[in-house]
Amino acid sequence: MIERIKSLVKEIVSEVVDIRRQIHKNPELSFEEYETASMIHAFLSSWDIEHEIVAKTGVVALIKGRNPEKKTIALRADIDALPIQEENNNCSYRSSNAGVMHACGHDAHTAMLLGVAKILNQLKDEFEGTIKLIFQPGEEKLPGGASVMIDKGVLDDVDVIIAQHVYPDLPCGEVGFHAGEFMASCDEINITISGRGGHAAKINERCNTTVAAAKMLCAISELSSEFNKEERKNPIIIAFGSFIADGTYNVIPDKVSLKGTMRTFDESDRKTVKDKINEICAEVAASFGVHAELFIEEGYPVLINDVNLTESLMSGAKAFMGEEKVKAIPQLMTAEDFAWYSHKTKACMFRIGTSNVEKGIVSKQHTPTFNIDEDSLEIGVGLMAWLALKS
Repeated sequence: MIERIKSLVKEIVSEVVDIRRQIHKNPELSFEEYETASMIHAFLSSWDIEHEIVAKTGVVALIKGRNPEKKTIALRADIDALPIQEENNNCSYRSSNAGVMHACGHDAHTAMLLGVAKILNQLKDEFEGTIKLIFQPGEEKLPGGASVMIDKGVLDDVDVIIAQHVYPDLPCGEVGFHAGEFMASCDEINITISGRGGHAAKINERCNTTVAAAKMLCAISELSSEFNKEERKNPIIIAFGSFIADGTYNVIPDKVSLKGTMRTFDESDRKTVKDKINEICAEVAASFGVHAELFIEEGYPVLINDVNLTESLMSGAKAFMGEEKVKAIPQLMTAEDFAWYSHKTKACMFRIGTSNVEKGIVSKQHTPTFNIDEDSLEIGVGLMAWLALKS
């Protein structure tokens, strides 16, 4: 079956590359992926694959093998792009949508899953169970398209869900797996410090809103170091990317805002950190005579790769690719809304290497120069098809 799949992939890989480039040229932001969904619908229709539109821009397809009720294996790809202006000047299929770019590889994910759909549809008389293909919107925007799709019932009959994600930290030709807690939970910290502003020289007539904000930022940021001094399995990160104090040289503003992120791998840690941030805000505000309003927007939970499933898929990948091409990779502090699926059923997300130093393809995700070695598409289609049948 491995050789059969590899042969079928060879027949369609040029089409998969074309699909990826077509999607890349026409990126759409989260929950606005109407043209992308229409494109997916057109391909699935041309291959006579049963499917439906879910949550306005999501697409769910079914490929039924023998005894379709025996089990259901779900395969997921995300379809949205990012608000980034592409700078790949040598790319012939650059984004035609100003300020929007597939800078996280979702174009590749979608193209590969369409390739998998075409192959598995040809093999449906040779496997048991049902393959469910989930083309999911809105991965890049809270609350995450995964939670929306779950609310629509896409996991109700699913035994296992699998996803692959491009990974420039590995070269094209390799894949990576991590069993257990794989990607961090992600929460957004919003703090507004308010008090009486005024002339910087008139210290008795105004508050120190800027200093209070700076004190909060430093004290909260230092929590990362304090927590990570302890012997712990899972690291914690707290960082701020925005400090807005709209005053000037001698004007202390009435209001200062802070925005940051917190990343954890454990729900107990997550709660502890939130409680500590609340304490710091209250203490600093009281000492400076200002008011602090804290709002922590809950993001994606920790992504948990089921240990037994991940080990089985890793074994399958070694059989498909060769043992030397399959790597154990570390936990990632980045977040993914695939995590929502992992809290509902057995799940595994693995990483497919996409960089190539010799070709100059080295940029990281979420950057304006991000790209992939398209040779990885052939690997991803074949491996995902094989792992679906093996699961």
